[in-house]
Amino acid sequence: MSAGWNTIESDAGVFTYLLENLGVKDVQFEELLTLEVDELRQLRQVTLLLTSYPTLNIKLCACVLCCRLADRSPQGSPVYGVIFLFKYPTGEKPSDVPKDGRFDHEAAENIFFAAQTIQNACGTQALLSVLLNKDGEVEIGDQLREFKEFTGAFPSELRGEALSNSELIRDVHNSFARSSPFIDETQRTATEDDDVYHFIAYTSVNDVLYEIDGLQVAPISHGECTPSDFPAKVIPVLQRRIERYPAHEIRFNLLAMVRDLRIRARDVGDREGEEREERKRTEWLWENALRRHNFVGFVGEALKGVVAGKVREGGGAYDKWIEEAKGKTRARIEERRKKGVGGEED
Repeated sequence: MSAGWNTIESDAGVFTYLLENLGVKDVQFEELLTLEVDELRQLRQVTLLLTSYPTLNIKLCACVLCCRLADRSPQGSPVYGVIFLFKYPTGEKPSDVPKDGRFDHEAAENIFFAAQTIQNACGTQALLSVLLNKDGEVEIGDQLREFKEFTGAFPSELRGEALSNSELIRDVHNSFARSSPFIDETQRTATEDDDVYHFIAYTSVNDVLYEIDGLQVAPISHGECTPSDFPAKVIPVLQRRIERYPAHEIRFNLLAMVRDLRIRARDVGDREGEEREERKRTEWLWENALRRHNFVGFVGEALKGVVAGKVREGGGAYDKWIEEAKGKTRARIEERRKKGVGGEED
């Protein structure tokens, strides 16, 4: 029986350093935070993370990403695979036939495919579903290679149990979870009222485009796909999946696993690009450090100070301040309701 796993964010900095802490070399996740055409044209790399916000059109995002990835030069960084985050349909019944593609039961034994046997592990499991199928193309490190070799002959269910019980993988995963003094997510089970989100992976293995989801019975084949064809072929698959959801559902996230962009910048003598990537790494380290810190005590003391200041003002300043805050909160809720945005993400 494994110890618990916490949820982690779908974030390029989190996933990049998670892999690095597992011993993986020269791999990162790249992100696109805006969808302006001019900004897309300025991008020197074509491997992207796509983030959806309430004001963005996810179908337009997918089209832009498809065109950009499909147009990449042969010298561009390889796209090893993508990690897709989406709201999981908890009321959906299991089926022997996937809604898109076909189950490849033979591949379940021939590629790295692990059944998900514990909650909250799907993010790291999706990363490994790409990474451990790229051994040879990517330096995965001695410890992950040992894990892959140890589980190589296991059926998918036992492979998933081995992953869930790996202290190395679990401890690195949990080191990127947000600190919370209120909820122990390793013990908390999702209820019907929760918005549940799930990570899955898409990658090209043996010239086949696979959807690798530990909650399915086997990898899902989406047809022939060489690694060079992957960017163009994965986008239509993602578009079809997104189209299953209502038009107002736009909470999706897409991460691309690529070669370390600093290496390509050094290879072509792009000093500015290398410095930009180094600054990004510094920012990621800072953000990851903040995630581990519990700010409840600090926030509590700051709030006490603000309240004390309002009380000292007198003349009903405190009560007026509270009513103004309530009004702003009601206005935000009403605005979200008009936009068709429901509950918050986990």
